[in-house]
Amino acid sequence: MRQPLIRVIIPAYNEQDSIPKVIHDIPDIVEEVIVVNNNSTDNTPENAKKAGATVLSEERKGYGYACLKGINYITSNNLETDIVVFLDGDYSDYPEELVEIIKPILDKDIDFVIGSRVKRLRESGAMTPQQVFGNWLATFLMKVFFNAKFTDLGPFRAIKFDKLLALDMEDKTYGWTVEMQLKAIKRKYSYVEIPVKYRNRIGVSKVSGTIKGTILAGVKILSWIFKYSFK
Repeated sequence: MRQPLIRVIIPAYNEQDSIPKVIHDIPDIVEEVIVVNNNSTDNTPENAKKAGATVLSEERKGYGYACLKGINYITSNNLETDIVVFLDGDYSDYPEELVEIIKPILDKDIDFVIGSRVKRLRESGAMTPQQVFGNWLATFLMKVFFNAKFTDLGPFRAIKFDKLLALDMEDKTYGWTVEMQLKAIKRKYSYVEIPVKYRNRIGVSKVSGTIKGTILAGVKILSWIFKYSFK
């Protein structure tokens, strides 16, 4: 039986200092690391390429835009892929934990796995108070409306590629993670959360690091939840 083909998609905007570390710590079992440069003004694409990643360019700013660019690259090039892992480029996650993230898919045929940034494994200050509250509120509402078991909207996640394509993802910005979770629930995908470590990121967050980013992300996440609750 052949080894599963795993590709990692990393959206990256001005992550020149962290992106080489992220790529370096990704386990060798991964077939390809795809970094989507989301209109960076620093050396993010050059540093990612030097570290061994495939580098794509997406000039339209937005986490969802970058993720969709990575997916389109895989499909348009007919690259055989079993599992896609999404990972941030700021080195807040521990890329070596990818082995644990994909384990439920390989061992138990689970469709979708989320790395949950539990408090006991989280470095002090790694998540802002608004992030902690936002995650609690979003997952609480998903539990109320959909009986979901999620505890986090963590960006470190793995999903079977055919299942990902079936979700027909569309959000271009802050709602990408919650859209994926809501659609997975609607399609009755099997899913689990794996506790993961989380540390202070390198650089400043483009979302939780600004008042505007925090508000826009919150509005987008809640709009997805209410949209699906009334479908």
